[in-house]
Amino acid sequence: HENHGLGIYEGIEKIEVDHITKDYLKVAYAGGSNLYIPATSLEVLQKYAGSDAAKVPKLNKLNSPEWKKTKTRVKGAVKEIAQELVDLYAKRQAKQGHAFEKDTVWQREFEEVFPYEETEDQLHAIEDTKKDMESIKAMDRLICGDVGYGKTEIAIRAAFKAVMDGKQVAVLVPTTILAGQHYNTFVQRMRDYSVEVGMLSRLRTPKENRETVEKLRKGAIDIVIGTHRLLAKDVVYKDLGLLIVDEEQRFGVKHKEKLKENFIGVDMLTLSATPIPRTLNMAMSGIRDLSTIEQPPIERQPVETFVLEYNDVILAEAMKKELARGGQVYYLHNRVDNIESCAAHVSQMVPGARVGIAHGKMTEEELNPVWQHLLNGEIDILVCTTLIETGIDVRN
Repeated sequence: HENHGLGIYEGIEKIEVDHITKDYLKVAYAGGSNLYIPATSLEVLQKYAGSDAAKVPKLNKLNSPEWKKTKTRVKGAVKEIAQELVDLYAKRQAKQGHAFEKDTVWQREFEEVFPYEETEDQLHAIEDTKKDMESIKAMDRLICGDVGYGKTEIAIRAAFKAVMDGKQVAVLVPTTILAGQHYNTFVQRMRDYSVEVGMLSRLRTPKENRETVEKLRKGAIDIVIGTHRLLAKDVVYKDLGLLIVDEEQRFGVKHKEKLKENFIGVDMLTLSATPIPRTLNMAMSGIRDLSTIEQPPIERQPVETFVLEYNDVILAEAMKKELARGGQVYYLHNRVDNIESCAAHVSQMVPGARVGIAHGKMTEEELNPVWQHLLNGEIDILVCTTLIETGIDVRN
């Protein structure tokens, strides 16, 4: 509650006041006190979201000064972060970036082999990105677009442009599986050109990672793709010109600002399907430049959404229909504690289907083979939590 702090929602109760019965939301606080809020005043409540989901939050006491103190403390911390951000962006604005050369013949040739037809929005975003790169100001552009709308291709073209001008490129992604996927895509697209692509992640052995770090320092690697490992102190670039951050919303404030501090004169390109409000606010207020891709690729089928009561028969039919056309299914079940029994139930609903499980409590080592089986078409139905929002490209 915005004025009383953390309580536990205990349902709706009907209470009669002045001969009129109304619905009230009951919220229990520490010390056995309850607060009743009219159902018409829902806006004063919001769901609690803590950074450490495993830890049970401490409830506040009604009418104690504790919640006010917490709010004051947080306001102070927010002000501090805001001040740091303002200083950081001022530094970035003041520092001149590298003005990249105009497109080369190689660039045009490289772009022509793209196997799909670009949408108008995609072309605009590419043009904006190149203009930013060619200007003396350090780029800070956010590309917003739904999954499968072609954000990665914009990043690939920007990376190629940077390499053609003798600069190195770093691509930061949130998970090892995404790093592996991007690595394969970049290698595939650059294979006809002498562009050296490297990867830094837990998918590589410590020896391979050490070699990659050494090559980066010497300038023997043009493009490096990696997870948070890219931010480690031992990773030093010979001449970094472009930093690409994919799935921007998956990184914390500290990670992103550390990036900007470390690479003050470096051009930054950020990709996101669901940007966090702070990022969007920066784009809207002009601190960052924004390109949106709203057009789906040509021949992309529209998404159909049905909202209905839970029904095993309808669900089983829908899943069987999808599998019959050679497709795959995500079955979103956002509770880790009973996900196993849910998967067993799904197996009974669709006999013969290969059912897999993925959730956030699994380690990367446990998850990677699951993603691999999914990508190889060896899993028909994946029962999973919202973990699937990490932008893994399941073409099927």
